[in-house]
Amino acid sequence: MELCDLLSADAVIEKLNVTSKKQALQEIARRAASITSLDERAIFDTLLERERLGTTGVGHGIAIPHGKLQGIEHPVGIFARLTKSIDFDAIDDQPVDIIFALLAPIEAGADHLKALARVSRLLRDRDICEKLRGSDRSDALYGLLTEPSTTSHAA
Repeated sequence: MELCDLLSADAVIEKLNVTSKKQALQEIARRAASITSLDERAIFDTLLERERLGTTGVGHGIAIPHGKLQGIEHPVGIFARLTKSIDFDAIDDQPVDIIFALLAPIEAGADHLKALARVSRLLRDRDICEKLRGSDRSDALYGLLTEPSTTSHAA
């Protein structure tokens, strides 16, 4: 599974200006609703419910909130680069400035896990994260996230 299968250009938020985890998840749910035509509140509740099980702040300034939803046909990603780091209760207690949210169909067992693994592998690459943090153009961020050389070398 490639990131271009998960992420569309309109799913990239280049300058998300939020002050809390809850607000970040609300804005991500809003963007996801506009892309998927699903209910914004249902998306937000799904992401928040997953956070209650344990933080999706994976460390090094990165969070990968995710959840499964009724009515979605295939995994969908939303990428956000925050204008200012926020507390996300990350496992390393560091604030988060890069969020890649992942939504999947309820019945997507292996596909959901493959998509999570793919996103995680990419965002473990410090060079990629540095480039993501250094760009504030949506098209440049989308290109970094989906270009084949990036995705194959991070695999």
